Amino acid sequence: MSCFYEKGLQFECTGCNYCCSCEPGYVFLSQEDLDRLCAFTALSEDRFVEVYCRKIHIDNFYMISLLEKDNFDCIFLTKKGCSVYEARPHQCRTYPFWRSIVENKEAWDAEMASCPGMGKGKKYSKEEIERLLTLLPGNEPLIKF
Repeated sequence: MSCFYEKGLQFECTGCNYCCSCEPGYVFLSQEDLDRLCAFTALSEDRFVEVYCRKIHIDNFYMISLLEKDNFDCIFLTKKGCSVYEARPHQCRTYPFWRSIVENKEAWDAEMASCPGMGKGKKYSKEEIERLLTLLPGNEPLIKF
């Protein structure tokens, strides 16, 4: 059985910031993400977590996620866009190629209704999409507290 994106999917970021705002959610950090963000912000790991993260209880452990503002915008979203763009987490780098979005055509189409860049721009091959899926948290060790 072939997947719905056998012939690839198109996506080009339009800078609308939908994926960074408007709705509550989590941006879980891997150790690699945390290291990159700490280097970018020149903060120690402990200080970065204290200022920019929240601990999320899942099963028998805690993972860290970036904080959100009261309006659900990412803590790093500014009027000019992402203030840590060069160091952004893998989860941000791989949107919209997340398992929950590419699991079937209905999920892709539902997300496309909110993201103007989906279905436009660069065509990502099935192989490229599957490589991006391997970069997501959940496929690598997450920071557990």
